[in-house]
Amino acid sequence: MSDLFSPLRLGALELKNRVIMAPMTRSRADKNAVPTDVMVDYYRQRAGAGLIVSEGIAPSAAGLGYCRTPGIYSDEQVSAWRAVTDAVHGEGGMIAAQIMHVGRVSSHYNKPQGAETIAPSDIAARGEIYTDEAGMQPLDAPRALRGDEIAGVVEDYRSATTNAFDAGFDAVELHCTSGYLPAQFLSTGSNHRTDEYGGSVENRCRFALEVLQAMISVSGPGRVGIRICPDNPFNDLQDDNPQETFDHLLQEVARMNPAYLHVIRFPSGRVDNIALGQRHCSDRLVLNESFTFEEGQAAVADGDAAAVSFGRPFIANPDLVQRWQHGRALADFDPGTLYSPGAAGYSDYPAATD
Repeated sequence: MSDLFSPLRLGALELKNRVIMAPMTRSRADKNAVPTDVMVDYYRQRAGAGLIVSEGIAPSAAGLGYCRTPGIYSDEQVSAWRAVTDAVHGEGGMIAAQIMHVGRVSSHYNKPQGAETIAPSDIAARGEIYTDEAGMQPLDAPRALRGDEIAGVVEDYRSATTNAFDAGFDAVELHCTSGYLPAQFLSTGSNHRTDEYGGSVENRCRFALEVLQAMISVSGPGRVGIRICPDNPFNDLQDDNPQETFDHLLQEVARMNPAYLHVIRFPSGRVDNIALGQRHCSDRLVLNESFTFEEGQAAVADGDAAAVSFGRPFIANPDLVQRWQHGRALADFDPGTLYSPGAAGYSDYPAATD
């Protein structure tokens, strides 16, 4: 019987255990979206995970939206990420790059000068976003992408995947939830297009599927994952029929044979996200969202998931896997330093001592 400490093969990835570190925005990159030295320390310390999934990484300047988040579209960024992956590999770990284009969930204060806020339609998301320069600001009104521009955005994802592998990442993950660009195309509330990328469920799924295929084209499907959370309203996302949307999406995703499907459970939604994932990708399913250690053990032992990803427990417990293996208590994190610059509340949490 498998448990969280059992090895696992996902596509081309050989994981030493089934405890995956979930992607978490921590806002420690510099003003040019370049990873910093404290990020090297942070990821190295957590290399005990079977796989680390990085924070969301922008494939282009237009893909940035939050303050101090990293990119992977410049030579300087790629070189800095290489220091991160080398550090993780030096500790015997593996790391995937989560590619995240925020689309309309953005502020121009958090982008380089001249970088646009783009979306499938010119519909602004309701809400505010923090900026270092001007505090809380309304989300930008986006410009709708022209049909002849979409292939270029897809190419940004392909290029980001190439850059990620050049930087030493073991895998890449498509961020396809949380109200960001792929989810904006999927959803009827944010996609009012009348061309081949809007209207029918097939058309609304087209962008995400083209992006996933572009990412797979770089090095095959065995090093590519995708993360979803059907019916998640985060960042003002709304879809008339998420069950239909994601059944079609995952039917096509399964045909592409990615390394894994990363599903966030959402009990209050209209879709049973876990059942949906099991129906389409049961042999490569990674579950996420507030699992306890005991729940994770049960999910793997019962065959409900191949692995489970954990976010918040990794913040203050860089040695999370070892703590669980030896029955050690977990430390609590300081919520006040989740997104503040520097090492405090980030890379200064100690490992447990006997």
